[in-house]
Amino acid sequence: MGQRLIPLLIKRGHAVRALVRKGSENKLPEKCEAVFGDALRKESFSRLIHDTDTFLQLVGTPRPSPAKAKQFLEVDLPSVQAGVSSATENNIKHFVYVSVAHPAPIMKDYIAVRMEGERLIRESKMNATIIRPWYVLGPGHWWAYSLLPIYKIMELIPSTRERANRLGLVKLNQMVTALVSSIENPAEGIRILNVPDIRNAKINET
Repeated sequence: MGQRLIPLLIKRGHAVRALVRKGSENKLPEKCEAVFGDALRKESFSRLIHDTDTFLQLVGTPRPSPAKAKQFLEVDLPSVQAGVSSATENNIKHFVYVSVAHPAPIMKDYIAVRMEGERLIRESKMNATIIRPWYVLGPGHWWAYSLLPIYKIMELIPSTRERANRLGLVKLNQMVTALVSSIENPAEGIRILNVPDIRNAKINET
């Protein structure tokens, strides 16, 4: 997601820094500043973000599944703990967090960790946008397009309409648009973007 988002933010005139490990800086697009550190250890990067307006938390286990509960606790949780703590220490004006839609019948461990991330954000008292997709369609995730007809049927049935909308599929470009819109229009207090909000997000033409 960051590979799509960062170039667009730069194109729109934003100064972007990305937290990377040494040796990975060449993966960043031109004009993106590398901040070297470990996303799981705030002391490795906190002092480097003191003049940042928005903190975007994208770190997480790739291709989450119920079998990756241990990774959620070892990667997703400490990364959001480090992010919220460092953002609070540096008086970041706006925190953007990619969470997950809930409640849901599966992925309970993943949801629990993301809900803990949301709790930490709320308790920090920072202005924040919390984005709650369920499944993002894109490279490596094309198979889920086969579910779209089922979703359409569920959206037509009153008893399943709310769940179909809450746990609906979103496209990668819709997520990127929602992230850009969130960054360019900072929240006051806590703002939640659920699946319908992600789908309807818009950004101004530059």
